[in-house]
Amino acid sequence: MEETLKTSLETWTRNASQSGMEVEAQHLDKTFGKHHAVKDVSFTIGKGEIFGLLGPNGAGKSTTINMLCGYLEPTSGEVLIDGRAITKETRKVKRMLGVVPQEIALYKELTALENLHFFGEIYGLSSQECRQRADDLLLFVGLYERRKDPVKTFSGGMQRRINIAISLMHTPAFLMLDEPTVGVDPQSREHIFALIERLRDQGTTILYTTHYMEEAERLCNRIAIMDEGQIIALGTLEELLALRQQNREIQRPHGLQELFIQLTGKTLRD
Repeated sequence: MEETLKTSLETWTRNASQSGMEVEAQHLDKTFGKHHAVKDVSFTIGKGEIFGLLGPNGAGKSTTINMLCGYLEPTSGEVLIDGRAITKETRKVKRMLGVVPQEIALYKELTALENLHFFGEIYGLSSQECRQRADDLLLFVGLYERRKDPVKTFSGGMQRRINIAISLMHTPAFLMLDEPTVGVDPQSREHIFALIERLRDQGTTILYTTHYMEEAERLCNRIAIMDEGQIIALGTLEELLALRQQNREIQRPHGLQELFIQLTGKTLRD
């Protein structure tokens, strides 16, 4: 049974690769009353790229993600996905997106399998497609044996893995993962990384946010660092580590975490 499901998963990732696309944020601004949450944010994510979006709490990352996926309308600016403006073709574009929210979003009285089927049907999948893809994904996230158990009996890490599986049910062309490994044990994290890397290799476009610098170093082709609503640095890891600032007290960083602290400061963010 497991071998059959593994073969099916490989077919699933090949199908996912056929629809990867370019994503462009154009001068995004978002205000909430007097609070300017995002200020003139622009970047492009290429097909098959994992683009890291890093920043301390309150930097504007989640607001930016919510504009990218159409949950929030920008005060000004635009998001283009495969050349389509999300504010003008919202319904069509949303069907090409997969989102793993920071907060776990599951029906905890339902089983893992029922959750995947429910969300699969919302995405417009047939019953047969729901069954096949749910089995593939539950095996990969290591929860196939628990597929008939209510989600309320799962640990936080297990629920997060189900959350990720749900986002992949409709083989999205553009996948956004907002802190996807919070509360996940090292073994599960490795499974998640392997799936993300497989999707990247097959052409899926991915936006990845995390507070774990080693994850960004491992996964991301390019990284943007946000603070106070703005992108303050953007480039490959090598480009970021080569950054120089005019302030002589800031030295060449030895790693991404050191650079992050240099750029955003040591003040606690709540």
